[in-house]
Amino acid sequence: MSKRRIGFFDFTGCEGCQLTVLNLEEQLLELLELVEVVEFREVMSGTTDNLDIAFIEGSVRGEDEIERLRRVRQHAKVVVALGACADTAGINALARYCEGEEEAPQPLHAFIKVDCRIPGCPIDGQEFLEVLQGLLLDRQPELPVYSLCVECKLAELPCTFEDDRLCLGPVVRAGCQAVCIVAGDRCRGCRGLVDNPRAMPYNRVLEEHGVSAEQILAEFRVFNIPREESS
Repeated sequence: MSKRRIGFFDFTGCEGCQLTVLNLEEQLLELLELVEVVEFREVMSGTTDNLDIAFIEGSVRGEDEIERLRRVRQHAKVVVALGACADTAGINALARYCEGEEEAPQPLHAFIKVDCRIPGCPIDGQEFLEVLQGLLLDRQPELPVYSLCVECKLAELPCTFEDDRLCLGPVVRAGCQAVCIVAGDRCRGCRGLVDNPRAMPYNRVLEEHGVSAEQILAEFRVFNIPREESS
């Protein structure tokens, strides 16, 4: 049985998601016995022809990047958006609020068909392995359909709102094991909105804690989360 040919491609981004993949070390080596990596700029450069799976990191900006992205799509059976920048344009999309900015970075799906996505900034390494394993088995991977609050409750973590700190956890997709909350921070929304977020209860929490419309809009802009989808 021939190995699946996979490649990793980076556009406008910090390449932190690819570094997360490299940091998997032994777990990654085991999977590499099942695949042939033909492109990975962090460690090698090869050909983009006839790929089974293309993992693409970074947002897209400018005609040169759009053309390159479409070439990758043309030669790949499956395209995976790797990380927040590829998925939603992420932090890069803040450029649209800069004076004189005429061309803000866009997510992959603005230009090509995306078959699968792994959200996060950076991605969760274990989730990457699960997605890759699913694709190798010709099974469509599924992201968690519940909010980050579920993971926080299961881990018995204190709610950041109790410390009067604004958190996007009630409407953001789970799957990161609440890593930021565990570290003493709050959720800033890098995994994007959960499907069908319960906006009304969240809006009541925001009102109870005196969060203004301007404040929550600013929070949603950080990772380019469209506020209208959670209203």
